[in-house]
Amino acid sequence: MLTQEEDMEIAALHGRGWSVSAIARHTGRDRKTIRAYLAGQAKLRGHAASVLEPYRSYLLARFVDDPHVLGMVLFRELGGLGFDRSYQTFTRELRALGLRPACECCRRGGVDVTIELDHPPGEELQFDWLELRETPWGQPAFVLIGALSHSGRCRGVFCEGQTGPHVIESLDGVLRRLGGTTRRWRTDRMAGVVHPGTDRLLPEFAACAKHYGVGVDVCPARRAKRKGVAEAAVKYLTRSWWCSAAVATPAQAQMSLDRFCVEVADERRRGARTIAKLAASERLLGLPSAPFPAEICVERGVSRSALVAFEGNHYSVPAALAGAPQVRVRARLGEQALQITSAAGTLIAKHRRAPSGTGQVVRCAEHTAGLEQAVLSAFTTRSPCRRKQNRPPGQAALQAAAILRGEQPPNDGGGGGVVIDLERYAQLAQVAR
Repeated sequence: MLTQEEDMEIAALHGRGWSVSAIARHTGRDRKTIRAYLAGQAKLRGHAASVLEPYRSYLLARFVDDPHVLGMVLFRELGGLGFDRSYQTFTRELRALGLRPACECCRRGGVDVTIELDHPPGEELQFDWLELRETPWGQPAFVLIGALSHSGRCRGVFCEGQTGPHVIESLDGVLRRLGGTTRRWRTDRMAGVVHPGTDRLLPEFAACAKHYGVGVDVCPARRAKRKGVAEAAVKYLTRSWWCSAAVATPAQAQMSLDRFCVEVADERRRGARTIAKLAASERLLGLPSAPFPAEICVERGVSRSALVAFEGNHYSVPAALAGAPQVRVRARLGEQALQITSAAGTLIAKHRRAPSGTGQVVRCAEHTAGLEQAVLSAFTTRSPCRRKQNRPPGQAALQAAAILRGEQPPNDGGGGGVVIDLERYAQLAQVAR
C-alpha cells in the first residue's frame, strides 16, 4: 500500500506523461502496484490506530474520576495493564486523541471568547502595577500605571514600595499627569488598597477615594480580564519603553516615561483618531489643590557618613548616629518637609524634602560641623601598637587568677571590702533585748 504522499507523486508524474516503468523506477515500487493505483483499483494506506486505543475506556473512566490526574500517574497505571511504550509516546498519543476534558472551573476567564466593552468617556480609570525587579540603579522599583478605559491614555509613576501611602502618592501623581480623574477607579486586590484576602477597602484608601470624590470597583478574585486596559498598558510600556530606555536613575526613568507617554503612547491610532484626541473628549473631574495627606513611614539604616537614604536622596542625621541600624523616615503628602525619628518616635532631624530620585544630599550646617568634628577627633599621630611585644599577666591579673583558683579569699589583696562579724551582731542584738 502507498501513502498519500506517494499516491500524489504518482498522479503528478503520470499527468506529466511518464510511463509506468519510469514511475516505478523513480518511486522504487513494482510496476503492477503503480498500474493498479493509476487504475483506481488499490486503496490508500490509512493511519495506524493509536497505541492507546486498547486503553481508551480506562482513560475516559479515569478522567471522569479526576480531570486533573497527572500524566505520569496514568502512565504508571497503564504500565501495570500491559502498556510497554515510552512516556513520551504516551503523552503524544494522549494529546492526539484529546481524551482529557477541559475543566470549566479552571478555564482562565471562564470562557475562551472575549468581547470589547464600551466604556463611556470619563467614567473609569484602571490601575495596575509594573514591577521592575532589576533596574540600572541596582534597586527594585514599582511603577503604578493608570489607564483611561475609554481612550487608553496611560501614565505611570515610580515609587519605592507598595504600601498604602506609596499607592496614594503614586495615584495622585498619575491623576495630575492625566489632568483629572474619572468618576470611578478600578483596581485588583493589590496591597495597600484592600484588606488581604478580601475585597474590602482599607480605611485609608477609602478616605483617599472620598477625598477625590470617586467610587472604587475592586475586581473579584480569580476572574481575569476585568481590567484589560491597564494590563495592556503595562505590557505595552514594558516592551515598547522600559526594555530600551536609556536611564541610570529613578529620576531619569520618570522623566523618560513621562516623555514617552506624551510623544509616543498618545500618538497611537485608534481608528481614525489618535489616543490623544480620544482622551481630549473625556471630561475628567477636577482634582483637589493638595493630595490626600497620607503619611509615608519607612525604616532605614544610617550610613557611616551619617546619611539616611529616602526616595533616591540622602538626608543627614547627627554624627553620633553614624552606623545606627534603624531610624524612621516620615513624610506626609503635600508637605515640603520630612522628619527622621528614632524607633521610639523621638525627633532626630527635620529636612526639606527633595524631589524624588534626584540624587541630592541634604545636610544641615549643624550636622556637617558635628560630622567634621567627629572625623577630625578620630585622627591621631600616635604610632600603632606593636603586636609582638612581651606583655605577661600583671599583678592584678595574677591576684584575680589566685581568687578563681581558691588560693586566697576574695576579700584579700587590698580590695577594701567590708567584713561583717556576725558574732558581734548577735551580741548587740542580745543587749538590745
